[in-house]
Amino acid sequence: MTDPLLTTYDAPGRARAMILVLHGGKPRSQQAIDGRSLSWRRALWLQRDIAARAHESGVGVWSVRYRERGWNGGVDRTADARWALDEVRAAHGDVPVVLLGHSMGARVAVHVADDPSVRGVVGLAPWWSAQDPVHTLAGRTLRAAHGRRDRITSFGETVRFVERARAVADSAELRDMGPLGHYMLTGAGHWHDVAIASSLDVLDAQVLD
Repeated sequence: MTDPLLTTYDAPGRARAMILVLHGGKPRSQQAIDGRSLSWRRALWLQRDIAARAHESGVGVWSVRYRERGWNGGVDRTADARWALDEVRAAHGDVPVVLLGHSMGARVAVHVADDPSVRGVVGLAPWWSAQDPVHTLAGRTLRAAHGRRDRITSFGETVRFVERARAVADSAELRDMGPLGHYMLTGAGHWHDVAIASSLDVLDAQVLD
């Protein structure tokens, strides 16, 4: 089994905040992730494309590659994400962090959003269900974006999750991506624009002013 891996695009100078990108996966798979993983490579494309805009605000962008492809009940994937958050603190101190997750990555994000460094979560075509927690979002911000033609994860489940989160989060909003599908290939530029705008919105003026 491979260890989790970080790809880091640090902003020049001292980071004011960080975006941590969490990629998608499968409900169950113990396959080790390597350079052939399409989900991980899609996350790297997102990371590269938003890095320059993040850096303009003094925000770094890191991404984590999990040890295995599957959610597998969540314990190991959340451990991978918590390891990455510890690595952010080791490198940059207690800077605020936005978790930017696609599909399963958004599920991982809400499970670890109670980490003290996390300011909020941005979920793109998220895989959320009634079993996923919202208490971890207490005092935090949630932003989601989902297309109605997604056949992999459910727009309706995302609507219901965001509604539940509104009871505890400082703010929870869903952007309707209309006819766009799950893999963020069609309309990639629009997905990336939403990703960086939502991430900076989570950090808001309190952090970036």
